[in-house]
Amino acid sequence: MTIRIVLLLLISLPGLVVADPFSCRVVTISEGDTFNCLTIENKRLRVRLAEIDAPEIKQPYGAEAKQALSELILEKQVILHVQEVDRFGRTLARVYVGALDVNYALVEQGNAWAYTKQLKDHRLKDAETLAKNMGKGLWRFPDEAIIAPWDWRYAGRNSTPQKTRPSRTATFSQFGDN
Repeated sequence: MTIRIVLLLLISLPGLVVADPFSCRVVTISEGDTFNCLTIENKRLRVRLAEIDAPEIKQPYGAEAKQALSELILEKQVILHVQEVDRFGRTLARVYVGALDVNYALVEQGNAWAYTKQLKDHRLKDAETLAKNMGKGLWRFPDEAIIAPWDWRYAGRNSTPQKTRPSRTATFSQFGDN
């Protein structure tokens, strides 16, 4: 199957799962779990790392998560194992640089959560637990400073913050790391 056919299918069939991996060169990083790449045919593709969720760019630890992804893939050729296209038109994929599973590496380093709503690979949840227990990445900060991205997005859509979570305006610099 050629890249052109794969891309046409991705655009036209949002629920499609593509069996054939393909490569692209990463040109920009948007957030800790989203980037743009150029295919072999010089088409720009917006990719969201499947099964994980990293802090939003304006969220505490968002810049650090973006930097972690940049260090792993920026200006590199990556292999995409596409799972589907989401409602925003982003290609959801497991991403590899050589043998490195980028999605797993980000969770293992404490730069992202396993996203249980999409989870297919339960090793991601184990990697998250280990990173948390070892205090890696965002897990080195106090619990009140750690806000899951889905809670952060929810709070942004609603004027009344959830009472089950501590302050959503804490920054990691308040805790002596930045």
